[in-house]
Formats: sequence, C-alpha cells, structure tokens
Amino acid sequence: MPSYRSGSSSPTRRVATAAGMLLSVLALVVTLPGTASAAPGEDRGPVKRGDAWMGMSVERHEGGKPQEEPPPSLAASVEGVDVSGHQGNVDWNALWNSGVRWAYVKGTEGTYYQNDYFTQQYNGSYNVGMIRGAYHFANPKDSSGAAQANFFVDHGGGWSKDGKTLPGVLDIEYNPYDGNDCYDMSAGAMVNWIRDFTNTYKARTGRDAVIYTTTNWWATCTGNDGSFGATNPLWVARYASGPGALPNGWGFYTFWQYTSTGPIVGDHNVFNGAYDRLQALANG
Repeated sequence: MPSYRSGSSSPTRRVATAAGMLLSVLALVVTLPGTASAAPGEDRGPVKRGDAWMGMSVERHEGGKPQEEPPPSLAASVEGVDVSGHQGNVDWNALWNSGVRWAYVKGTEGTYYQNDYFTQQYNGSYNVGMIRGAYHFANPKDSSGAAQANFFVDHGGGWSKDGKTLPGVLDIEYNPYDGNDCYDMSAGAMVNWIRDFTNTYKARTGRDAVIYTTTNWWATCTGNDGSFGATNPLWVARYASGPGALPNGWGFYTFWQYTSTGPIVGDHNVFNGAYDRLQALANG
C-alpha cells in the first residue's frame, strides 16, 4: 500500500473534498446576479434581459408599503392583476373566484424577448371570463420605439373589438439593467421614444396604448412632459393607501397598481370605474 506523509489526505478524502468544492462553485454560479431569474418582490441585483416585470423596481426606487387589499374608498372599481413569465401557469379559476375580473399579461420586452407562458396566461384569463390585454416592457436602449411597438403587436400585443381585449400597455419604468434609471437618455430623447412607440401602436391597432409608469420616473426621465395625458390612458404604480400625485398631463388614472404582495399572484391593481366602463375601454 502506498504510504502518505503526515497531514496528507487519502485518495477518497481528496475526491470528497474536490466534489464539495465543485458543488460550492456550482451553487455560486446559480446565485450570481444576472444568472438566474429573480421572482417578483425579490431584489437579487441585476437581472438578465427578458426577466423584467411590471413594477419590479417601484419599491426599491420609491419605497412605500404594498397594500394587502384594495383601499376601502375604491367602491366603484374593478380588481385586476398583471402577470409575467415568473408566474408560470396561472390558476385563473382561483383568481376569478377571488373577485379578479381583468388581467394584463407580459407579452414582450425590447425586441428580444417573448413570454414563454403567454398563451396559457392570455387565453386562460379570457377563458374564465376576464377582460384581458398584453403589456410590453420597454427597453429604450435596445431599439427604437417603433421597432418595439411592431415587435409587441406581432407577438401578442394586438387588439380586437371583441369586448374582452384591452388596449396594449407600454410599461416604461426604471432601467433594471445597465446604465442609469433613464436608460442614458435625455428627457427630450425619451419623450420622442415614447411617442415613436405610441404612434406606431396606434397606427397598427387603431388604439392608443396605455402608459404604465410612476410619477417620480416620469418627472425625472421625461422632464415632466405633459403631452400624453389627452390621448393615452394612465396606469400609475404606487404602493400606498392612495395613488398620490399623478404624472404631469393626466387629470385621473385609469389603472392603479397598488401592491406587489396580493393573493394568488403578487401584482394587484384596480380599474378606476365600474365594470361597464372597463368594458367600454375594451370596446374602444
């Protein structure tokens, strides 16, 4: 048998040690920022392109405490949810039974990502009776507004006058990737990008896209531009007991994302009006 100097390890022990080191390295790789999808409500640092979701950066940038349920003052409102690929196959029957009547589903991001669960989420919500629509997570650093609007419409973001399809949403919020919150764009360039998107979407679908944003991001990154309020419905994000001050140009909100910790799926919202007004929005 071979002899070993004092302090040396046996072949079995060396193999076990090497295996342990390999497992540690693998564990580190899967948890490095940007190598795994972060779940909604969690902050794991930078995420990889395509992993962004509506409202992912609201708490980190603006604070606020997500509400556990709709504020009691919103009597004439309709409960809704927004979902992305992070939710996987959604239990739409459970959401319907809980009182949810509308849903928005992430369809695309930039010109490089399509939601793998889009069909189950988009058709599933429709099949249980919900009014539903699709949203696009904007990445202005990737490509032009027109290019992203066309990509969105071509991959689930269209509209049809069937009474059950809401106009598409432009989700424009804090940059979750590299650079600054405004995607390294000036206020004027950002306004032009948003207009490029909304004009193209209107030309393709006949509908004005809903704009999802926060009041702070809008003021910071568009220079508090007030030119979209007359045409594009507002979806404001604020995790508090009320929607607060609205972005410049809008006198009222159409949707309000009030929490990221709701039941069944995290992101819950209210439509500002009765159900027949939600139907009217769907019908155009």
